[in-house]
Amino acid sequence: MAFVTPTAEQLGLYLGLSEVDGARADFLIQQAVALCESVVKPLPERATAIVLSVAGRAYVNPQQVSYETIGPMSVQRPSGSGGLYLTKSDKAALKSLAGRGGAFTVDPTPATADPSPTWPIDDTYGPGLEWEPGWGWT
Repeated sequence: MAFVTPTAEQLGLYLGLSEVDGARADFLIQQAVALCESVVKPLPERATAIVLSVAGRAYVNPQQVSYETIGPMSVQRPSGSGGLYLTKSDKAALKSLAGRGGAFTVDPTPATADPSPTWPIDDTYGPGLEWEPGWGWT
């Protein structure tokens, strides 16, 4: 099954908002999909959570505000908690969902490989000759 782009309503559910600006949400979802496709293309069918996470960060905190004070109330957010970007864990999750990542082995030996030696065998060298210490086979 192919990846299905999430909707603005799904982004609202993900963020816990009863109302979302549909046009803005759709735009951010499209941009999040494009950003995710820069890591893995085509997107795996279960990449919806990552797309919603990326779009949700940008929807809630588009200017990447880290500290805000309005009257007696102040809010501090972790740095890098807004804007449209992929975290390291987002990239790792996309690769994992696509079946990439992890260890693997590649055997470069062809199936038709012959285990016998391929170099010329010199019958005039080695055992059968006289061994002379310090000089070798003579």
